Amino acid sequence: MLLLSGPNMAGNEWKYVKDCLDTGWVSSVGAYVDQFEKMTAAFAGTRYAVATSSGTTALHICLLMTGVGAQDYVIAPNITFIATCNAIKYTGADPILIDTDAGSWQMDLNLLQSFLENETEQRNGFCHLKKDGRRIPVLMPVHVLGNICDMDRLMALAATHHLTVIEDSTEALGSFYKGKHAGSFGLLGTFSYNGNKIITTGGGGMIVTDDEALAKRAKHLTTQAKSDPFEYRHDEIGYNYRLVNVAAAMGVAQMEQLPGFLARKLEIIALYKKELEGVGDIGFQQVSDTVMPNWWLPTISTEKQREVLKVLNDHQMQSRPFWVPMNQLPMFVENIFVQTHNVSDAVYQRCLSIPCSTNISNEEILAVCDKIKGVY
Repeated sequence: MLLLSGPNMAGNEWKYVKDCLDTGWVSSVGAYVDQFEKMTAAFAGTRYAVATSSGTTALHICLLMTGVGAQDYVIAPNITFIATCNAIKYTGADPILIDTDAGSWQMDLNLLQSFLENETEQRNGFCHLKKDGRRIPVLMPVHVLGNICDMDRLMALAATHHLTVIEDSTEALGSFYKGKHAGSFGLLGTFSYNGNKIITTGGGGMIVTDDEALAKRAKHLTTQAKSDPFEYRHDEIGYNYRLVNVAAAMGVAQMEQLPGFLARKLEIIALYKKELEGVGDIGFQQVSDTVMPNWWLPTISTEKQREVLKVLNDHQMQSRPFWVPMNQLPMFVENIFVQTHNVSDAVYQRCLSIPCSTNISNEEILAVCDKIKGVY
């Protein structure tokens, strides 16, 4: 099987993990956790980073720290991985889903602006939905597939309407907007290190911020809110959400290779575009000149989506359709969905991600392209 986006363990992973095993530092305290956090903060251009057990738990903690709770709303895109909306629901809040932009597949900022200007009002320093009075404290953009929307405009809308920005940048490690790294625009940002991400710790996440108090609180909450270094005293409800040292050891080794991985992703998307542009109705994700994406999952759009998926997977070339839009899932079907043409469904019906592991060979990419061309 040619994997869609498999791990690339070509560096010091074995060495660093063995060090954890040899020394016995395998749990949530250890030098590799600290080093992984420092490396991530330095790369992302933030003052602090706090390692978590997953990108989902990172999102959950960020929402808790910004005071999101029962009967609140959080604005999120309708096209995203389920973790975004799951984390919102963990707090007791509900997502307000904004339809996607047809070209970039990011949150449609025109719809967002129209919704905020016409459907919300400001009371006591917070944004509220007019029709039911419920509070909307947070705007959570998702940098889908490592692309980034117009963050200048998004941050301006957030400021005008008193919205705290938490970036779901779990897919965007190594992505930049106007030279500034994803996750560093909002009050808080998040990364994911799942097995299919651009770097992996098997499972893991990270919170990044420039706010020292929030960084300390995130570390406190993710370690069961333990308030005494000796006694088992806890001063609030906490969570077992810290990344373990043995996983962080993998993360350190992967971060050492990240620049090379990003360079390879650029080569991969360039070769796919060279081979597939002009083939049938195939299109690619639109990226602004202000954005340098990490090209985490090269994804094509075509009316022959299901045919291409079948051919590739039948030939052991692992490919996947886009995420089912959140408003089509039974848990969120009754949530507010802001749209005019339901672009999300069209994107879902047309898009598929194709093999792009950082250790894929050019010959393998050309073989994938040949199978795709055969459909047309």
